[in-house]
Amino acid sequence: QVQLVESGGGLVQAGGSLRLSCAASGSMSSINVMGWHRQAPGEQRELVAAITSAGSTNYADSVKGRFTISRDNAKKTVYLQMNSLKPEDTAVYYCNVRGTITAYTTYNAWGQGTQVTVSS
Repeated sequence: QVQLVESGGGLVQAGGSLRLSCAASGSMSSINVMGWHRQAPGEQRELVAAITSAGSTNYADSVKGRFTISRDNAKKTVYLQMNSLKPEDTAVYYCNVRGTITAYTTYNAWGQGTQVTVSS
């Protein structure tokens, strides 16, 4: 079983910064893609950013140039540095990690979510 522990959410004024962290633990043979999704009230969950084990990244258009995703493979941790935050970034942010447990078993784990609130 794979567990994810998120931290770093909170309340910040528009233009401010926050850094989210998500640490993975459990019986994993590999961690392939690590990413962050978010869900605002009344909205569908959307991909914010993702990073592969090779370091390739993908960002939502709305956060390009403001958010940076990174990972520390030794610590099994993914980070999301969020700068120039806007009120529309307000949402619950969820960590997502995908990989393999065995050669025949994959996993797709989600964190519990951390609230990010940006005031205007």
